[in-house]
Amino acid sequence: MRPLADETANGGREDALMKRRLFLALPLAALAKSPSAQVAFGQVTPGRPLHFPRDHGSHPLYRSEWWYATGWVNDASGNAYGVQVTFFRNRPGVAESNPSAFAARQLVFAHAALADPRRGRLLHDQRAAREGFGLAGAAEETTRVWIGDWLLALADDAFVARIAAREFTFDLRFALTEPLLPQGDGGFSRKGPATVQASYYYSAPQLAVSGTIAAAGITASVTGAAWLDHEWSSEYLAAEAAGWDWTGINLADGGAMMAFRIRDKSGGAFWAAGTLRGADGRTRTFSPDRVRFVPLRSWRSPRTGVTYPVAMRVTADDTELVLEPLFDDQELDSRASTGTIYWEGAVRASVAGREAGRGYLELTGYGAPLKF
Repeated sequence: MRPLADETANGGREDALMKRRLFLALPLAALAKSPSAQVAFGQVTPGRPLHFPRDHGSHPLYRSEWWYATGWVNDASGNAYGVQVTFFRNRPGVAESNPSAFAARQLVFAHAALADPRRGRLLHDQRAAREGFGLAGAAEETTRVWIGDWLLALADDAFVARIAAREFTFDLRFALTEPLLPQGDGGFSRKGPATVQASYYYSAPQLAVSGTIAAAGITASVTGAAWLDHEWSSEYLAAEAAGWDWTGINLADGGAMMAFRIRDKSGGAFWAAGTLRGADGRTRTFSPDRVRFVPLRSWRSPRTGVTYPVAMRVTADDTELVLEPLFDDQELDSRASTGTIYWEGAVRASVAGREAGRGYLELTGYGAPLKF
């Protein structure tokens, strides 16, 4: 560990940057939620194979897309941290015929979070911007998405994340160690009973993490394991959907498990799916009736009053994992960018009381049903 340099001399520059970010971000939430004009969004259809490296990049014809990296890391003293970096791209479908370079044809949002149990709360930050002028964008040829000095990029078989948040910084490398894991039917992932309720979706599990994180004037070298999801679609979830629960777990034996359920407005399962890659490399996918999420323990946020089921039993066919959080307070308030409040936290997975893996759990739509 080493102390960070004093940043007080950069106060003027920081203020200028913040004003620019606010200028860029002010109209974004309204645009992202506004009704789309009659534009031709890209459609998700079964049977389309994934193509790499092209599908690592942005798909600007589609309405929405995200790159979502989460991981567990440890410093030299053995302290555990959760790290999360997410970039979103949104095509609002407005002003597309406007020739102005300021027209918001594509929007970019980003979330980053540091989970440190010694603090007992999540450190998080967010950004939003129009694509353009070199200030923000999402490359099409491979993963390279950025807002200012926030960056997630793929180079030499590793994703690189550089994040300069208000309370922390990341300079991390996520190296590919296993083949990519297409979700659903070869990357065609159903999100409901209708065929159009689907996304293209693949994961990169068991990423080897190395680099540094810094917070409170201390920089630490860290290593660990991470998971990255990349997903794109043009369809909103069904009107019956109120939110979802998702988990991605790097198993201790080298395998990987993803499972999600989309909840209806009564709290029941509207749709579900899962994928398990075993230590032998064999992959199984699970139909909605074979995936279950059973809450075991809840936590109520003292800030928002929202109650989340932060401990879960997740079952996919004959595989059952009990998920317990690194600590309870991992709520992320993103109302300034994507407009939602949700819980997204590092969790341990156990089988019969013994640790079997580590990963992340995402819980959305618990304060109020999400509006699509």
